[in-house]
Amino acid sequence: MQHWSIGVFASIDAGLGVKLEVVRDLGIKTIQLHTPYKTSRTPENAALFTKQLADYGITITTVFLGFEGESYETIDITAKTVGFVPPLTRSARLAEAFEISDFAKLLGVTAIGSHIGFVPHEKNSSDYKEVVETIQRLCDHLAGNNQALHLETGQESVNSLLEFIGNVRRKNLFINFDPANLILYGIGDPIGALKVVGSYVRGVHCKDALATTGKPGVDWGREVPFGTGQVNAELFLRTLHEIGYDGALTIEREIPEEPQRQKEEIGQAVRLISELKAKILNI
Repeated sequence: MQHWSIGVFASIDAGLGVKLEVVRDLGIKTIQLHTPYKTSRTPENAALFTKQLADYGITITTVFLGFEGESYETIDITAKTVGFVPPLTRSARLAEAFEISDFAKLLGVTAIGSHIGFVPHEKNSSDYKEVVETIQRLCDHLAGNNQALHLETGQESVNSLLEFIGNVRRKNLFINFDPANLILYGIGDPIGALKVVGSYVRGVHCKDALATTGKPGVDWGREVPFGTGQVNAELFLRTLHEIGYDGALTIEREIPEEPQRQKEEIGQAVRLISELKAKILNI
């Protein structure tokens, strides 16, 4: 895979991300894949999907975990439903994450991405310790499949995320950096945050946003096309260059209710990133 290969968040049959036909039409060569439906996660389907990817010339960089019952309707609902923090779904989601890891291995994918959820603030609480143990068990399973876990930024400060990674103590635990999420969740400056966690960054989302005009951390900000919000696209890529990141630049634009607009805005992001890539890398 080339330095800063342009990618997009995609799906086979479910959840977030564009369809493969859109990826093909836009000439994009890498994807982060949102978790397929459980019924799709079979060896037979893995073989068929691998062939389709080969026909299109597309490589999967990461399989991203997604679970039934997760909702991003509001920040409060996100806290109650997303990731491995909600206690009622934790055990079942860990078991499903093991299955998804095994399916990703069939696809030849060595990275699993995930939102962990809103990590409990009290580090001595049993809830915090159980979340740490859950991620330890997940990392251990992934290690057996020669995979790493990339935790997505956004639902906690990067300092809290680094502290959590330190407590998990696993060598295959890294970060998928989404600059827009820090704005959407009201966490802080994405560029400053990127510099703090740079050594852990193994994947990124090229996504943009505007901060809420309401109460940060309570009210959502608004996602906008990459390069039109408060991330500062050129500074973001320059900072990635400064920290030595050479992986894929994966575009995420979640407006599935408007597929044509979604495709157009992803295409616009491809053009912008291509221009910035040539400018920054002198190619």
